[in-house]
Amino acid sequence: MIKRIFQIREQRISVSLILLLLRIVMGTAFMMHGWMKIQTPFGWVPPQAPMHIPPFFQFLAAISEFGGGIALILGIIIPLASFGLICTMVVAVYTNIAVFNAPFVNNTGGQSYEIALLYLCLAILFFVTGPGIFSLDRLIFGGHKRSTESNN
Repeated sequence: MIKRIFQIREQRISVSLILLLLRIVMGTAFMMHGWMKIQTPFGWVPPQAPMHIPPFFQFLAAISEFGGGIALILGIIIPLASFGLICTMVVAVYTNIAVFNAPFVNNTGGQSYEIALLYLCLAILFFVTGPGIFSLDRLIFGGHKRSTESNN
């Protein structure tokens, strides 16, 4: 059962190279965002913040960002890492819209929710497609072929 969840679907090499590039860029960004949070995983949200986030959920966000970034770069446990990032980015988008009343794009350089929404969409992409053939998931869990896809 676990092997089936993490097993890689065969994809064209060009698609897997693009997924690898996206994983490296997004994983690096999440590691950098998560690094500060992982230093104080139960207390990185200041007490005077407009929205109270319980320490346990702060911990989950710190782990999903820092650990999820590492997982993306390596291409390992991508369904699990993507799920954590999806949850974290849903909260980030909600917070920007409902709490901060931020616009989608802020032309003055202020707060907006476009980046959080983009990360959410990319996390959904990885949850659905997997990491591609250039990943540790492929080495560990193998791959399976789909009859409807080309294996160029």
